[in-house]
Amino acid sequence: MLPPSTQTSKSLSDERREWIRVDDRVLLEYRLLTDPDEGPTPGIPPVAQEAIAAVIAKPTSDLLLRNGEHLAESPLLPWILKVDWLLEVIVKTLAKMQPEGIAIAQVADVTLSGGGIGFLSPRHFAVDDTLSLKIVLSPFTPIHTTARVIRSVQAKDGVNYDIATEFIQLNPDDQEHLIRHIIQTQAERLRGRRKQEA
Repeated sequence: MLPPSTQTSKSLSDERREWIRVDDRVLLEYRLLTDPDEGPTPGIPPVAQEAIAAVIAKPTSDLLLRNGEHLAESPLLPWILKVDWLLEVIVKTLAKMQPEGIAIAQVADVTLSGGGIGFLSPRHFAVDDTLSLKIVLSPFTPIHTTARVIRSVQAKDGVNYDIATEFIQLNPDDQEHLIRHIIQTQAERLRGRRKQEA
């Protein structure tokens, strides 16, 4: 029989393999649990003006992708776009007022599963570091969680680090949103591939 600690790590490893994974593009903010909650994230470059525009536009563009024709014909669309424009102006102004940077989620390519998230980071984290994460799933489902770094290696680009984490504090409702998002994303991609093949 395996010692209890080995049983726990073996069952966690088996559970990780059971999660469905999907590569996606989401809004992501992360910092060490010990970093200050306010201000820019240490080790992360300040947000560029183009990145701010991308962050503001992402929820609306995701909404348009999922509800295309219905939303495109809606009288609400001009108002949504106006709110996006005003928000972009406000955030860009705040960024200019804070030259050291502002805390804002950024568009990131990630690997998502119900048990963790992987992403590239310019900041190095050590295995077992605990991160505070804010993930915004499309079109706009915010998830706040805590995760433990399980892998941190130099990325192929030689600049970033390939970070893999496992969630250690994830609200069951948020986990359900995450799993639903993964399944929906996979289904949409499968439909898209079938349309291209037809």
